[in-house]
Amino acid sequence: MPKKKTGQRKKAEKQKLRQKEIRSAKDHLSLAQNPCNASMECEKCKRKQKNRAFCYFCSSTQRLPQCANCGKVKCMSKTGDCVIKHSGVFTTGLAMVGAICDFCEAWVCHGRKCLTTHACTCPLADANCLECERGVWDHGGRIFKCSFCSGFLCEDDQFEHQASCQVLESENYKCQSCNKLGQYTCLKCKICYCEDHVRRKGFKYEKNKAIPCPKCGYETSETKDLSMSTRSHKYGRQSQGGYGDDDDDDDYDNYSSYGAGASYGGYEGGDSQNGQQHALQHPIAIGHNFLTNYQAINMF
Repeated sequence: MPKKKTGQRKKAEKQKLRQKEIRSAKDHLSLAQNPCNASMECEKCKRKQKNRAFCYFCSSTQRLPQCANCGKVKCMSKTGDCVIKHSGVFTTGLAMVGAICDFCEAWVCHGRKCLTTHACTCPLADANCLECERGVWDHGGRIFKCSFCSGFLCEDDQFEHQASCQVLESENYKCQSCNKLGQYTCLKCKICYCEDHVRRKGFKYEKNKAIPCPKCGYETSETKDLSMSTRSHKYGRQSQGGYGDDDDDDDYDNYSSYGAGASYGGYEGGDSQNGQQHALQHPIAIGHNFLTNYQAINMF
């Protein structure tokens, strides 16, 4: 019979499994929980912003900077992988930092692992807003991801974009390759696909997983599960502003006043704002006058 596990051995095994889960969870952190995108309040101007090396508003450094990779504000490792050794001394502030990330503009601690791996795996490397096309260095807010198309958004445009993200580029729900009803929709390309054209030949699909888009590879969703809307155009006559006297006048008054200061075919209208009369001739009348003059010259 196998030996009975002691309480100390059971505790060590549980701790080992827990540490393994924590290490694996660090690789799958969401953008909101990532240390380089954490919320920070400046100690001088008291304004909230994204975690960064220098304040976006007053350009001051913080007393306790946070590492963009591991998220720590105090280095307590005595015999760790620190580039600058500090045996027996806990370091905080600028004594803990080692570099500034070019992508997320945040401090990186002096640990060898953080310095060598953060720049390659920074989640804000290409974090340009889809609406305003601003990067991390151009605004002081945090970065968010759209829940539909997974695009980067700034704090100013996140709600406006997500409210209008479920709009197709086409004017109907039909498949782009045929005339069938599109059962699958790519929220990144804003295109519908039918059951036949959403699958590519020679591509192996996994069971119980979303079908990738044949154009961009993003996961498609069923159209019936979404509140998708189509692109629409609103046509109508536009009144010329500045001709009506009051805003309460009818549209007919605006259209009648459109030709009040113009003349077609030699007929002059009313006075302009400067008190001078301008005779505007129609292109057909101009061509008729040109032909008449040309014929008169040829007669001589």
